[in-house]
Amino acid sequence: MTAKFAWAITGAGDYLKESVEAIHEVLQATDYKVMIFMSKAGEKVVNWYKLMEEIKALTSKVKVEIDANTPFIPGVLQRRVYDFLVVTPATANTVAKIVHGIADTLVTNSVAQAQKTNVPIIIYPVDQKPGSIKTVLPSGETLTLTNREVDLENVEKLRKMKGVTVLNHPNELRSTIERLQKEKD
Repeated sequence: MTAKFAWAITGAGDYLKESVEAIHEVLQATDYKVMIFMSKAGEKVVNWYKLMEEIKALTSKVKVEIDANTPFIPGVLQRRVYDFLVVTPATANTVAKIVHGIADTLVTNSVAQAQKTNVPIIIYPVDQKPGSIKTVLPSGETLTLTNREVDLENVEKLRKMKGVTVLNHPNELRSTIERLQKEKD
């Protein structure tokens, strides 16, 4: 049986291109199918980085959040239609909501429902290393950001959540999916 996974995109621009490349690598190397959905902020950032066409080339199933239940991805995850839920890149806001049980967006509600039905969740949070990071804006300009202690603490809480695997980099996605698939089989 062909494995299927859902990929959620939040409003993080940092590591967005690398996340698209990681998903592409998984699809090229396997017979997996993907359904892509994004938050409203995710759609803005994807368009700002001019990656929408590249994302749409990965699958015919690309959906954008209308509200926390629309499109009805949380219900589909509850029925275990997808083998995995991938969230990359994840903003600090999304991570904070997940670790505090807030499910008021399509992405956070999808994570909550996947977790309730033991669908494995893979998340790459962008704000997970102490100190400053450099990110490249769509203009090519470099922006330096300093990660906040509260965001680092939330990532550590995320690492301890049952059924959640936290990636250190999007390039770990393929090996993580392959490992989780073997554990399921």
